[in-house]
Amino acid sequence: MASGDRPGEDGDVGSSYPTNEETEKWMDKAFQLASRHAELVALDQLLGWCSSRKLDVSSVCERAVVYVTVEPCIMCAAALRLLEFPAVVYGCSNQRFGGCGSALDVCSVGGSQTGSPFKCVSGVRSDEAVEMLQTFYRQENPNGVKGKMGKDSAALDQSAQQ
Repeated sequence: MASGDRPGEDGDVGSSYPTNEETEKWMDKAFQLASRHAELVALDQLLGWCSSRKLDVSSVCERAVVYVTVEPCIMCAAALRLLEFPAVVYGCSNQRFGGCGSALDVCSVGGSQTGSPFKCVSGVRSDEAVEMLQTFYRQENPNGVKGKMGKDSAALDQSAQQ
């Protein structure tokens, strides 16, 4: 697909760019599932998108790059590896659960039965990603249990400095 391809007026099935209707549908779903890991929400969207277009998921994944603000956790990195994404680009590291080298290096460890290793590009807009997380954890999660706050901001600030 050439960069900048867009769907035709009729939502051209051959295009890889989502229609406005698809975008709204998946964004609604993402907001309903706000506590799910972003990578898993994206994979659900990808599977639905491929299914609706009768595309082979593997052939789409092997040509796609995943962009996220925070390093994928071990579980998400393993899922991305199994689906054979060639690369993941992320902002800040996830020191406690990161699967791209911070806690465990899922992206490059051996084992052909676990998919293909993938390239990780870290630190892209890292300061902005940390600031966004700090802002999120300073406020109450509208999808969380009422009256419970997440990590206190001092602990998050200390973690971000590491």
